[in-house]
Amino acid sequence: MKKLLDDFLNRYFHDEESIILIVLLIVGLFMLLMLGNVLAPLISAIIIAYLMQGLVNLLLRKGASQRVAFGTVYTVFIGIFILLLVFVLPQVWNQLRRLLNELPNLLSQWQSFLMLLPENYPNLFSAQQVEQVIQGFGNELGNYGQTILEFSLASLPSVFGWVFFLVLVPILVFFVMKDSRLLMTWAGNFLPRNRPLMNAIWQEMDQQISNYIRGKVVEIIIVGSASYLTFVILGLNYALLLAVLIGLSVIVPYIGATVVTVPVAAVAFVQWGAGGEFYTVLIAYLIIQIIDGNVLVPVIFSEAVNLHPVAIIAAVLIFGGIWGLAGVFFAIPLATFVKAIINAWPGRVNAKSNAEA
Repeated sequence: MKKLLDDFLNRYFHDEESIILIVLLIVGLFMLLMLGNVLAPLISAIIIAYLMQGLVNLLLRKGASQRVAFGTVYTVFIGIFILLLVFVLPQVWNQLRRLLNELPNLLSQWQSFLMLLPENYPNLFSAQQVEQVIQGFGNELGNYGQTILEFSLASLPSVFGWVFFLVLVPILVFFVMKDSRLLMTWAGNFLPRNRPLMNAIWQEMDQQISNYIRGKVVEIIIVGSASYLTFVILGLNYALLLAVLIGLSVIVPYIGATVVTVPVAAVAFVQWGAGGEFYTVLIAYLIIQIIDGNVLVPVIFSEAVNLHPVAIIAAVLIFGGIWGLAGVFFAIPLATFVKAIINAWPGRVNAKSNAEA
């Protein structure tokens, strides 16, 4: 046993940099788990500044000065931030509140539809089965309603925290973008001077993750906007709310689109029944998903993240369970980070070199 442990340590932890990297990863994970809520504004600002640095670099390559590039990109960020805060989020909240107010009527319509199933399909459904389904659904809905009420009352103090977050993030983004080189130099002073492993991991991460996250933001905007325009043209209720859900659903591959299909179909069915308008909405939604998966994704993601579907779903479950929606959004980048560490680790490089020799 001791020999196996010694062989493992000698193979994967034979240099100083690998030990330092493990210590940094453990400390970083501990800080995220213990101080994630406290450091959320700073972490968000760093991520936003990192994503916008690509636009700054693009303007610099076009001949703009550092000040002009920074000012232009930050102005665009503030404009989008104000647009979301002042126009989009209030409209989404109003539609969600209206949907919750109309929920009893919607449920009664669904109940009437379910009660017709034994008459229309007597060989498949019985009246007793339908009543049990309705009763069970009503009990679950009551439990969810109580949970939502308790959550609303308990979350009142966090409103001030959200206000603080929304005010602090733009300020932090400004300073992180403005002094990015100074901050990176300061952080580099705590790392070894000779760090080929960390440089290899950073190069792979910077190439894949930056393209992935920026591409996802663009995909969310395009898919959400296309869905909103389509639903408005078709006259579907709660168009903005459903469009936001569809836009956010692209964060979770293989799962998001399937889950969001349920509220889209439910709202369309309650509004029109099983008629032509209902099927038109479903067909339009299917066309948007087909274009997204077969046209938009290949164009946006020029350098795809090479991860197996099982790894992607596992990452969504693990990181989503730890950090909620933020973990779901960053599940694939975090999985790519783990993959980059495994690929660049010295023991694997040496083993690969020996095998080729």
